[in-house]
Amino acid sequence: MSPRREKLTSPQTRVALARGNRPAQHLLPIPEPVDAEAARRLFRAQRRRAVRTIVLLSVVLFGVSGAFAAFPQISEVRVAQVPLSWLLLTAGLYPPLFGLALWHMRSAERVEERAERDRGTGVGVAGPDRGEGP
Repeated sequence: MSPRREKLTSPQTRVALARGNRPAQHLLPIPEPVDAEAARRLFRAQRRRAVRTIVLLSVVLFGVSGAFAAFPQISEVRVAQVPLSWLLLTAGLYPPLFGLALWHMRSAERVEERAERDRGTGVGVAGPDRGEGP
């Protein structure tokens, strides 16, 4: 008969198991109906920006793929023994993607700041089609 197996756990696991499933004391309260409506408006505004970012991301990525398909001679051109297509994918594509991510984050933060400011005045969240800037 083989020796009995021994269960090994880390100290953190033992502490977590010893704590059990006690409810967290730091949970936020359930929002009131007014706050729920404000949250829905904020979510819709954030979703509009997310869709805009996804469309721009798709245009960039499919545009690069389409350019490589339309102009296959791009991969034949070499710069310092490296195909131009590789350089475009690495050095030429990641900076615009990073810029798009920063632009999206700043736009989302502006929406949240505007919602927080408007929450105090009782005004709804404005979208891009309601006269605000990008």
